[in-house]
Amino acid sequence: MRALTWQAREKVSVETVADPTIQEPTDAVVRVTSTAICGSDLHLYGFLGPYLERGDILGHEAMGVVEAVGPDVHNLRVGDRVVVPFGIACGTCFMCRRGLQSQCETTQVQEQGKGAALFGYTSLYGRVPGGQAEYLRVPQAHYGPVVVPDDGEPDERYLYLSDVLPTAWQAVEYADVPPGGSLLVVGLGPIGQMTARIARHRGASRVIGLDLVPERLAMARRHGIETIDVGTTDDVLAAVRDLTEGRGADAAVDAVGMEAHGSSFAAGAQRVAGVLPDALARPFMEKAGIDRLAALQTAIEGVRRGGTVSVSGVYGGAVDPFPLMDIFDRQLTFRFGQANVRRWTDTILPLVSDPADPLGVLDLRTHRLPLEDAPGAYAMFQKKEDGCVKVVLDPGGTS
Repeated sequence: MRALTWQAREKVSVETVADPTIQEPTDAVVRVTSTAICGSDLHLYGFLGPYLERGDILGHEAMGVVEAVGPDVHNLRVGDRVVVPFGIACGTCFMCRRGLQSQCETTQVQEQGKGAALFGYTSLYGRVPGGQAEYLRVPQAHYGPVVVPDDGEPDERYLYLSDVLPTAWQAVEYADVPPGGSLLVVGLGPIGQMTARIARHRGASRVIGLDLVPERLAMARRHGIETIDVGTTDDVLAAVRDLTEGRGADAAVDAVGMEAHGSSFAAGAQRVAGVLPDALARPFMEKAGIDRLAALQTAIEGVRRGGTVSVSGVYGGAVDPFPLMDIFDRQLTFRFGQANVRRWTDTILPLVSDPADPLGVLDLRTHRLPLEDAPGAYAMFQKKEDGCVKVVLDPGGTS
């Protein structure tokens, strides 16, 4: 099959690799019909290379058609149309039963001290081959995949159940916006876009989005979000307070993470970590504060006294002013954490199935490209060129 593989810092390529097969009784194999590029994939592309090996298959947002199932998979049939959650969970362990599927004790990567295994996301999270490929082996398929209607609707109606929508839903849940309250969303990439829309859908009276990319700001405004252009506003926090009776928002979501602008020192540390030999880079990243914290600081400063900060953006430095990597991975309060995808999918599926499209899922993807064009798509997404907000790759497409 053809699959997108990591080769080196800011170098990925589509290669011919072995087709996946059933390896465990709870496996399935899915023929991928759509797979998206996530902001987290840019972390791998840019500076998490020390945890990758040349040839690793990337991607964790995928959907497709079931081609084969193991003998212990009774909830799926060959031919089912499914979305594959990015986190791999068993559904029955202590953590899964408590709605903490991102901490699944069956798939926890214990040798790295991390939570549940993830598709296409470094040795820290299990080095499970990812979904930017023609076919995907899905472990724990008796629980993970979400069957969606085979209704002729475009994949983009359902694809974001793999990551974007559950991550955004959890961000709003953790933000605990009071009825009729206000939410500040820092960053209007795909997660920020859907966070803002979900907050409006769930009753927030005022949602304010911050970004500096014109296309992202325009997209948010199409969905009733008030926006502040941080590139042209002299005092962003004052602008937020002006919209919230001088107090700040009731809650804020950091939807950016370690990609944030600001902190030349941390930006330099990220570049250094990306070019060091792996044996040196790994301890450097694990013992240095490499994150740019501008987005988190804005979220903290943008809420009112007694407000709530919800962090869905991924951080990677273990020794930042907060121990952010550990807080995020262990899902501790103030509220951080990898999305517990299957906790939210049953609630979200009726909304994305609704022909009225109340969350605007059909207005998120800006580019649909063949899988063979993935290297250029990564570069475009990283540089925010050509109005790029969300890229979906088509493994069956041709250039």
